[in-house]
Amino acid sequence: MGFEILRPGALSTVQDKGRRGFLSQGFQESGACDKYSMKLANLLAGNLEEPETAAVIEFTLKGGELRFTSDEIIALTGADMKPCVNKSPIPMFSPVLVHKGDILTMELAVSGLRTYMAVYGGIQVPSVMGSRSTNLKCRIGGLEGRQLLEGDCLESGSGSRQFKKTAKRLKGNKGLASMGEIEPWMRRSSTPYRFYENAPVVLLRAVMGPQEDAFTDLGLNTLVRNLFRLSSDCDRMACRLEGEPIEMKDGADIISDGIAEGSVQVSSDRLPMVLMADHQTTGGYAKIATVISTDIPALAQLKPGEWVAFQYVSPDEAVAICRKEAEKLGKLKEWLMNTVYR
Repeated sequence: MGFEILRPGALSTVQDKGRRGFLSQGFQESGACDKYSMKLANLLAGNLEEPETAAVIEFTLKGGELRFTSDEIIALTGADMKPCVNKSPIPMFSPVLVHKGDILTMELAVSGLRTYMAVYGGIQVPSVMGSRSTNLKCRIGGLEGRQLLEGDCLESGSGSRQFKKTAKRLKGNKGLASMGEIEPWMRRSSTPYRFYENAPVVLLRAVMGPQEDAFTDLGLNTLVRNLFRLSSDCDRMACRLEGEPIEMKDGADIISDGIAEGSVQVSSDRLPMVLMADHQTTGGYAKIATVISTDIPALAQLKPGEWVAFQYVSPDEAVAICRKEAEKLGKLKEWLMNTVYR
C-alpha cells in the first residue's frame, strides 16, 4: 500500500517535525521547513492524533509524478503546484480520495515554494532517533537518508477500518466539496505583512538574539527599519538576505555556540541570514535575533528575489502568538473530527 515515484521533482524528501534532542551529538533537527503546512496536511489527511509525527513528502519548487499502488486519502498544502490526478485538477487544502493506479502530477509552483503531501496513516519509513525526517547531510532518516528518486516505492499506513469508512464517505466527491472547504485564513500560518507602496511584504517577528550586545544601536535598528531580499543562496539550511549592512561593534566572529531554527546570524559581510530546518548545530557568527516559530513557515515559502521585513517582539509576545496558532489548528482538528473523520 502506498505509491511509486515516477518523477521526483526538483527536491523531494520525507519529513516530519524533525529530530529533536540530538544537537549536542552533532545531528541537525531537519524536519519540514514549513511546519504549519506539514501539520495542516496531516490533519486534512486524517492523521488527527499525530499531525507533527506522521511523515509527509516535501516537494520543493517543482513537484513530480507518482502512481498510487493502493487506495489512499491524501491532502496537499503549501505552494500551489497545480496538482492533477489522471490529468484532472484536484483541490488543495482538502482530503482527496485516490485509487490504485491513479497518477498524481504536479508542476512548477505558481505561488509559494514548498508543497506538502500527507497520506492517511502517514508515510511508513523507519524511525531514526525518534524521527522519520530526512537528514541529507548525515544521510539518515527518510528513505535511505536521501532525496526521492525515480522508481522509489513508499508505503502508507492506510488500510484500517476507519480508513475504509472515511474512503467510502469521500467516494464520489472531490475533497470537502459537499461539506464546505476550510477558511482561506486557515490555509497558511498567521504571519503578518508590512506594506510598502501598497505591496505586502512578509513580516518576520523576532526576539532579540543572544549576542545583541555585539551590535550598535544603529545596527539593531537597521534590521527592523529596512527591507531585505532573499538571495539566490537559499536552501533548507539557511536563507541569506541582501540589503542594508548591519553595523557591529567589534566584528561578527564569536566563540561558537548553539544554533536554533530561526536564528538570525550576521556574518562578516554584515548581512543577515536566517537559519532553517537543516541548520548546523553550532555557529561562530553573532546572532542579532531569532525569528519566532510561527513565522518561519512564511519564510520557507518565499523564493529568491522576494522581500521580508523584521519586527522585534518580546518573549512573552512570542509565546502568546504560538499559543494562538496552536488554537487555530486545534479548532480545525475538532471540525474535521466532527465532519470528515467522525
